Amino acid sequence: MQSMNISLPEPLKQFVDGQIAQGRYSSVSEYVRELIRADEKRKAEEQLETLLLEGLQGEEAAFTCADWQAIRQEALTQVKKARKSRTRWGTFIDAPLPAVT
Repeated sequence: MQSMNISLPEPLKQFVDGQIAQGRYSSVSEYVRELIRADEKRKAEEQLETLLLEGLQGEEAAFTCADWQAIRQEALTQVKKARKSRTRWGTFIDAPLPAVT
């Protein structure tokens, strides 16, 4: 794992130290990693919203049964990835996925 040094003004350092003192995080590194993950998630959600809006403004197209199956399979793949990631950090209880028909 790579390390990174950052400089913070005293009020921000006190805030981070307070988050750790409250037991919300075990270290400054954990707190910063969580902030970065949240920012990554926010950016991905913004990109999805942009794509959805573009799709709503585009031409209408008929979806076939194969199109819906492909969409469902991709969604299930993404859920499985998210479960693996969350399970690794111990924040998600894994449950079986429904079968793809």
